[in-house]
Amino acid sequence: MNKKKVIGIVAFIALVIALVAVYLIFKPGTNAGSKAITIEVVNSKQETTSYDVKTDAEFLRQAMDETEGLTYSGDESEYGIMLQTVNGETADFNKDGAYWSITVNGEYGTNGVDTQPITDGGVYQLVYTK
Repeated sequence: MNKKKVIGIVAFIALVIALVAVYLIFKPGTNAGSKAITIEVVNSKQETTSYDVKTDAEFLRQAMDETEGLTYSGDESEYGIMLQTVNGETADFNKDGAYWSITVNGEYGTNGVDTQPITDGGVYQLVYTK
């Protein structure tokens, strides 16, 4: 009886290993530029600069880093970057209450650029807000 149990367990383990190997070989992979998103920068004059981005990034900041012509800087914290300057324009909350807000598909964002997930077809705006 013990011999049958051992053979059964070994056969089960071999089956699991074979299924894992098949999955790893045939699992779907990511393609370069698997997401197409739009990043828009709306400055203090309400002028919009638009960037069409193809990326494999998971979060907005990674996509921003890959976007040619888009520049930004700010203070790093444990929560990520607090945007201060985008495309050369600085928002100074202490001076006049201005800051850079984020919208996602037209809705006010609830995440910072470091933690904002991106999805294929999404439109992400960095808006100078006062």
